[in-house]
Amino acid sequence: MHPGIYGMLEEWEDGDQEINMDFLLPTGIFLKFPVSRNDTIKHIKEMVWRNARSEALFSGLGDPDGYVFTCINQTAEREELEEEFRRIRDVKPFMCVLRLVAREGNRQEKLTNTQITQLIGKGLHEFESQKNHEVNEFRTKMRTFCEEKALERQYLPWQRWLEYSFPCDLEPCRTPSGFGSVKLKSSKIFINVKFEASDESFMLQQDCQDLPVALMKSALKKKATVFRSLRQEPEDYILQVNGRWDFIYGKHPLCQFKYIFSCLRNGQNPQLTMVHHSTVSRFQEEQSRMCNQMFKSRSLSRPPPLPLKRQNTSSLWSINEPFYIQLLQGSRVNADEGMKLVVQAGLFHGSELLCKVVTSLDVTVCSEPLWDQRLEFDINVCDLPRMSRLCFALYAVIEKTKKPKSTKKKNKKADCPIAWVNTMVFDYKDQLKTGEFLLSMWPSVPDDKSDLLNPMGTVEKNPNVDSAAGLLIRFPNIRPHPLYYPSLEKIIDFEKNGDVACTHKEEHLKLKEIMDNKHYTEFFEDEKDLLWKLRTEIREHYPENLSKLLLVTKWNKREDVVQMVSLLKKWPDLPAIHALELLDYSFPDPAVRSFTVRCLRKLSDDELLQYLIQLVQVLKYESYLDCDLTTFLLERALSNRRIGHFLFWHLRSEIHVASVSLRFGLILEAYCRGNIHHIKILNKQNEALAKMRALSDFVKSGSQKMTVEDLKLCIRQETYMEALSDLLSPLNPSIILTEICADKCRFMDSKMKPLWLMYKNPSTPGDMVGIIFKNGDDLRQDMLTLQMIQLMENMWKKEGLDLSDKLEQAIEEFTLSCAGYCVATYVLGIGDRHNDNIMIRETGQLFHIDFGHFLGNFKRKLGINRERVPFILTYDFVHVIQQGRTNNSEKFERFREYCEQAYKILCRNGMLFVNLFAMMKAAGLPELTCFKDIQYLKDSLALGKSEDEALKNFKVKFNEALRESWKTKVNWMMHSLAKDNRA
Repeated sequence: MHPGIYGMLEEWEDGDQEINMDFLLPTGIFLKFPVSRNDTIKHIKEMVWRNARSEALFSGLGDPDGYVFTCINQTAEREELEEEFRRIRDVKPFMCVLRLVAREGNRQEKLTNTQITQLIGKGLHEFESQKNHEVNEFRTKMRTFCEEKALERQYLPWQRWLEYSFPCDLEPCRTPSGFGSVKLKSSKIFINVKFEASDESFMLQQDCQDLPVALMKSALKKKATVFRSLRQEPEDYILQVNGRWDFIYGKHPLCQFKYIFSCLRNGQNPQLTMVHHSTVSRFQEEQSRMCNQMFKSRSLSRPPPLPLKRQNTSSLWSINEPFYIQLLQGSRVNADEGMKLVVQAGLFHGSELLCKVVTSLDVTVCSEPLWDQRLEFDINVCDLPRMSRLCFALYAVIEKTKKPKSTKKKNKKADCPIAWVNTMVFDYKDQLKTGEFLLSMWPSVPDDKSDLLNPMGTVEKNPNVDSAAGLLIRFPNIRPHPLYYPSLEKIIDFEKNGDVACTHKEEHLKLKEIMDNKHYTEFFEDEKDLLWKLRTEIREHYPENLSKLLLVTKWNKREDVVQMVSLLKKWPDLPAIHALELLDYSFPDPAVRSFTVRCLRKLSDDELLQYLIQLVQVLKYESYLDCDLTTFLLERALSNRRIGHFLFWHLRSEIHVASVSLRFGLILEAYCRGNIHHIKILNKQNEALAKMRALSDFVKSGSQKMTVEDLKLCIRQETYMEALSDLLSPLNPSIILTEICADKCRFMDSKMKPLWLMYKNPSTPGDMVGIIFKNGDDLRQDMLTLQMIQLMENMWKKEGLDLSDKLEQAIEEFTLSCAGYCVATYVLGIGDRHNDNIMIRETGQLFHIDFGHFLGNFKRKLGINRERVPFILTYDFVHVIQQGRTNNSEKFERFREYCEQAYKILCRNGMLFVNLFAMMKAAGLPELTCFKDIQYLKDSLALGKSEDEALKNFKVKFNEALRESWKTKVNWMMHSLAKDNRA
């Protein structure tokens, strides 16, 4: 037998055959017998006890529940298999060996820890092994916070619990009583309603503006009439969408529920079920039971309160001495011989450089270069902002002969950027750092020689300490006792803004000019002085321009910082969509971020979901684990399970990214501890996704060409059928994926071989749900684009322009959706728009897929731009819009008006789109890494121009798209030829 074969993963994936396993018993007895790969841990334990009966020392074994299996898992870690309903093939123990040991400690706590570890993809022992006070205190604080939220949720009244578990999925509307521009043939709608556990159903006619309670009254009245039963009260029931965890309730008109609206748009009758409260209440009772069980196991113990930090013995603001650090040495440095190593250091507050960059002496290349040099910065300790960030860059330069003294050169040429790292000047307790720190660095981008320092980058150290380059630095002990940054709560408000005198009319006019130009963010020195001088007037008359005032604040001047913080305390709350801008890394001050989160609390749940992708990304800009944004997101996630679902998956999708793995892992752990019941649902989704990845790998990496029948055969295996069935869709937790239909599944022939998985639901016969699973591509750019298109649609609907609405004919549907996508793809600069990426539904609705290129990054072939039009508007499209008649100019002009109206609405909201894209810089998308990448968006939305100028520019682009449509047809033809050649 080949050595090590039992350690191979393939051993566990080879069908349903049995495999020999070794068992080590606490009595010293060794057992060996075959088990099925599909056996559960519990079943295997029962087999161990049966086999051990005939062995010596069996009487030494106690009750099976007193023991637990341990193994070495695939990450070479010891794992206790507390979750005994897992299958052995999912555990994959190394060398097929299980050891039975006496169970110790709190079983429920261990089981929960195991489930969380499996779910978040990161061992909780990794957090404990950090031996980091900040990590430990954050875990303790967040666990207490989240578990208290779980306790509060147990005592929610029925309606509030329903809002948490199954929030209403609503269409955006222009007014509470209206519904935008939804055009219905009649104000009456027909709804099929059946009662739980009954085959009878009733077709009821209802006004589309009626509330759900009116429909329930009609259904109960109809039932009482037909069956001559006692009249029941609608308060005892709730309406459920057939086959989905989607409920119709509350003070919303029926037509505002997305499910009902979708049915109306597609000419279908909504299918609903009257469910008794007691049925749904069982879920509330189950959640309470699991929560109580968890708290009982911990005896409701709480850790002692955190100790108070030491009081200042002297004020940091009294230290009028230059700030400096000692650069000691490097480690694991890899550079070519004949070069010199240099370190560059800069102090930043957000994106602002606080003083001149300091450069070290150059030393000869070696693995552990020695500097032992004092790096002094042109700023006093008393002027260090609270969020000062120390940024380092390590690079190599070619050793050259000395040049004449007359040759001036500001900086050495960075011939070879090696690595960078950032660290905070103050620790998480506001204390100025002291002592030695070994900074494990991040590799630099080899081709980027312009900006060596990376202030936007993480302040986390590279966890790959065995291979990463390192810098050893020392923060000095300026005083014999710790120095703390003054507490903001204790700052005396000595603001003198009200006493500002000698302002002139010209200054106020100039201020108004600056404030009116919303896109004006680069200022001359005299403009900065003016803004600061009139800061009180900005607060009173132009509060939405707070970001401009923050940009001109001198954060390296403590007097200005105090006045800005004092001013901020009285600043009126901003609309949430304006406050989002302040979460950028350019605004790191704690008071600013606290103010911003205060504004975000006004977001409705639906609005929060709309911006959740960005809010997760800007977590990467936070300098410390414990911050207002993290607490805010956890609080909202634990108050609305739909938000919790998407927050979990946004975080989980990046747990493998080293720079955020610790932060995201800790937030995921906190969420799980605050929602024990959700762990079970999420774990089921996680298992299904693992099987989908396995199927995708099977299709892509087969030694011979895989067929669709091969895929179907694999899906029909018991373990795949079990894992892929009976789960809630990760894409929409309201949709139940009941039973995968292997016969309907297939894969596509594109490069990544996406899987096309089909599900049927017994509750909705004939209605199937499809999922496309694509493994190997970063789909966050697609998510961002779809989010923006959804946001555009919401804006259009609120303005009374509905470009997805079901009208009289499919042609009209095509016309409206075509207008929407022409505008959306132009504004977002979406590329690769070939005939395989543009789809049409049977209803006539046009839609796009695959958003791998945006912001004007159009595809090129052999140096030639293949996409030469601003958006797709071929004569084929025009032919349909004009209903097949070349002289039907009325229809086409109406289409043009739709496009222009849609474009004007987006221009009015232009800065929101810019801000949302700017917040995504932290995501590391290849086509969105800096502000330059957003320039396309600013140009397409004509920011800084009047509405008339913007519309004039759009008309030029519209005519260009129509005139040059033949080039699109050529590109499509070339794409089809290339595709045929691949086949």
